[in-house]
Amino acid sequence: MTQTKGKVGPRLVALVGAYLSGKTTLLESILAATHSIERKGDAKHGNMVGDGSPEARAHTMSVEANVAHARFMDEDYTFIDCPGSIEFLQETLNALPAIDAAIVVCDSDLDKAGTLKPILKQLDDTGVPHLIFVNKIDKASGSIQDLIAALQNESEKPLVLRQIPLMKGDAVSGFVDLALERAFNYRLHQPSEQVKLTDDLAALEKDARFQMLERLADHDDHLMEELLEDQTPSREEVVEGLARELGQGLIVPVLIGSAENDNGITRLLKALRHEVPGIAETRKRIKYAPTGPSAYIVKTYHTQHGGKLSVARIMSGTIKDGDTLRTSEGREARIAGMQRLMGTHVSKVAEAREGDTVAFGRLDPIMTGDTVVSDRAPFKPIARPQIVSPVYRFAIGVKDKKDEVKMSAALTKMIEEDPSLVLTHDQDTHETRLSGQGEMHLRIALEKMKSKYGLALEVRPPKVPYKEAIRKPTTQRGRHKKQSGGHGQFGDVVVDISPLPRGAGFVFSESITGGAVPKNYFGAIEAGIRDYLEKGPLGFPVVDVAVNLKDGSYHDVDSSDMAFRLAGRLAMQEGLPNCAPVLLEPVMHVEIYVPNSATSKVNQMVTGRRGQLLGFDARPGWPGWDVVEAQIPQSELQNFIIELRSATQGSGTFTASFDHLQELTGRLADEVLSASQQPSAA
Repeated sequence: MTQTKGKVGPRLVALVGAYLSGKTTLLESILAATHSIERKGDAKHGNMVGDGSPEARAHTMSVEANVAHARFMDEDYTFIDCPGSIEFLQETLNALPAIDAAIVVCDSDLDKAGTLKPILKQLDDTGVPHLIFVNKIDKASGSIQDLIAALQNESEKPLVLRQIPLMKGDAVSGFVDLALERAFNYRLHQPSEQVKLTDDLAALEKDARFQMLERLADHDDHLMEELLEDQTPSREEVVEGLARELGQGLIVPVLIGSAENDNGITRLLKALRHEVPGIAETRKRIKYAPTGPSAYIVKTYHTQHGGKLSVARIMSGTIKDGDTLRTSEGREARIAGMQRLMGTHVSKVAEAREGDTVAFGRLDPIMTGDTVVSDRAPFKPIARPQIVSPVYRFAIGVKDKKDEVKMSAALTKMIEEDPSLVLTHDQDTHETRLSGQGEMHLRIALEKMKSKYGLALEVRPPKVPYKEAIRKPTTQRGRHKKQSGGHGQFGDVVVDISPLPRGAGFVFSESITGGAVPKNYFGAIEAGIRDYLEKGPLGFPVVDVAVNLKDGSYHDVDSSDMAFRLAGRLAMQEGLPNCAPVLLEPVMHVEIYVPNSATSKVNQMVTGRRGQLLGFDARPGWPGWDVVEAQIPQSELQNFIIELRSATQGSGTFTASFDHLQELTGRLADEVLSASQQPSAA
């Protein structure tokens, strides 16, 4: 049956789409149309409900998910406005398990259709019901049919055009609703006006409606029989079919409008009301079977004055302020305040019922992606969202060491807000690194560190963990002798130093005869050798070398572990420069994921970065996409993602893992050695 008032409950809908498609403007139009706000804001004046953070307004772009509540025809909706830039994709992924549906906001520009592939793929894979809202229809330069054909190439599910545009000259002046068989003229910042369906329009509408019904009939035997028998299905049956097939993820309805002019907004809201499923269907989709009151944590905010806020969708039952919630792992906390969100503004509520989306206060041990319950029964949590792999890195530090603890605490909070930020410490370069999805992603994180926590971090490109090896063997004596009154220091060793095959590491052995050096000093000698190998004659860790202790001497009184350790180090210090040391650079195995229209560009990018192409193939499960495999020096990868996204309208990405070390000689090696000898900028 058609979903009707009071039977679905509060719904959660995500606004997703590409950068600059107009999602935040659409949210503002929805809030204005439902009288949830007194006056519609705009990006120019920085007064929209979405994009309320200082960083979002400074860059005039969404940088995190924003939540707003609306009420339309006596039904409650929460909207999550997700950032469009692929660098903030994690915000969308975090929300997918809990939403009832998504509105994919699409630019009317045909050339931008490909930018939707990453998000459409996520929605298809997770089975989230979604519809497409073609925004900026008043600025469309091509036909709606050509746009639908381009979008269909990016969607695994069949697209069903719900509306066709009315034209006045070359401009779109309104639309025909194919389900209702009614025509409407757009009015600037006002609801559309119903107009008569003229004879010419009626013929056009009939053909377009039949195409829509054919799509629906692919999954509806009764409707198929009606079409074959030239019977006209009722409007109620058509709306029921749209609702059923949308809810089951069988089709993707397409609507049109202009968020800037407030055109098509009421029709969109009515489609949500009649066709979007509620929380009960969402639980079935994600295979979640609660035993009592429960919630899923969609987003975490750390506010300057209100502490930690955990945005939660109530998946079952009723949860009240003051309830103690726990995760399946046993982490628990008591709710200290419950709020309904309208962007950065909050209003207190005492309880939240099934389907509601609210913010819980001060659940310190609870994280984004957690499922929480208010009873003690064991339960199976909702599957956590995937965390996207980092593709860009900064080395970070503080100007004053006393701020290191403060930096660590602030970064912990930042990562709670955005799990796609990764903090690591590189053992080779001794750097703290912040990794993420691109330069803008990390810049925004650093701006938040300064605005929210008063920390201006030092930032630089991360060092490449170069190594060095040797090309030829040598034999070297190392003698440490010191006399300064009382017991002296004496250690004397003779070692053979030889290269090993690449990847073999370090091997220490001994072939001492006649007790020239007592066995109890062997460990100290090896330790001294390892000490020097941490920074060889070129200034980098030495790898793939074998050292054999073959001779030496000792003193009954003056020899000690420390003396032999220093002797071992001295032998390496004097011997390795004679072994033809050579610089080694790390080479990464890289898999690059791009639309096949960009594959040739990517091949040129790889070779231009001293990379070796290994081949390419169709990307499994991604029609029209390729995966290019290559080996690229790590030093060439720092800004690779910037060039890659420029070549793919922001949709390309890659993964990289260490493969091997290879020799670096000539001018590039000289530049590395010269840079390593410069005083540190820090």
